[in-house]
Amino acid sequence: MFQLDVRSRKPIYEQLVDKIKELIINRILKPDEQLPSVRMLSSQLTVNPNTIQRAYRELESQGYLYSIKGKGNFVSAIESMPNDNKLGELKTDIQKLIAEAIYLGLTKEDLFVLFDQAHQQTKGDKH
Repeated sequence: MFQLDVRSRKPIYEQLVDKIKELIINRILKPDEQLPSVRMLSSQLTVNPNTIQRAYRELESQGYLYSIKGKGNFVSAIESMPNDNKLGELKTDIQKLIAEAIYLGLTKEDLFVLFDQAHQQTKGDKH
């Protein structure tokens, strides 16, 4: 599925959360698709099952996953995600990153190119 960086300062569960979010955002993981079981992913990545469970719980609390008792964890449909609060937080984070990027020399044109690339990645080539 993906690789984790054991030498990174970022905790393993956070790396896992980020990787799964990326797969969902880029539509590699589709709505209602089942994720590997905690035990299976734990053995694939050679990571403690509690770490996998923690990442799955975090993704569920953020609205990216839902779980069905006895069946497993599944990707949430975009429509069911609590977008308002998350979008507000994301806008604040983006604004901070853009300010830093401008300070480091990013131009408006560079930003448009980055936006178009991200848009194509997540939506296909629709404008």
